Amino acid sequence: MKIKLPNRDSAGVVIAFYLHSNTYNNDEIDFEFLGNREGKQRVHLWFDPTEEFHNYKIMWNEHQIVFYVDNIPIRVFKNNENIGVGYPKQPMQLLATIWDGDGWATDGGLIKTNWSFAPFKAYFQDFKIGGCPIINSNTNNCNSQGYWWNQRKNWRLSSSQRKLYDEYRVNYKTYDYCDDMIRYP
Repeated sequence: MKIKLPNRDSAGVVIAFYLHSNTYNNDEIDFEFLGNREGKQRVHLWFDPTEEFHNYKIMWNEHQIVFYVDNIPIRVFKNNENIGVGYPKQPMQLLATIWDGDGWATDGGLIKTNWSFAPFKAYFQDFKIGGCPIINSNTNNCNSQGYWWNQRKNWRLSSSQRKLYDEYRVNYKTYDYCDDMIRYP
């Protein structure tokens, strides 16, 4: 999906593109853009996401979840259920939203929404989805290699994808909760 974010001060505004299970024991896989203050980037990308459309993609199979921006993998979440790490496996729906996250989104809620900059407009286009149809909550057929995302080549990053991913992490990653031993020992 291509997304263009609001081009003015949007502190406190959350734009999200995500998969959601809509169950009590909720699974969620998401891109969230947590507002922007002019002159202060919250998410460090190699471009300004307010100037033009960029392509955002989530590839999810039983082996890994990969988040892509302009076909560059920026996040990989491996299925490590075998060592006790939770992994999404429920049927999900796709949502694209814009909403008021004033209480937490920008600098932990310290920066409030300046409503004089409203309306906040996010643009979504070229929506494409590949998914497994679920009948009566039965997901057994969803791991079939007949689906492109389940083919062996998508069980891990290719060497060229791994190179792009490593370059992204070295040059642009500013925070990873997996490395945060103070908050998540």
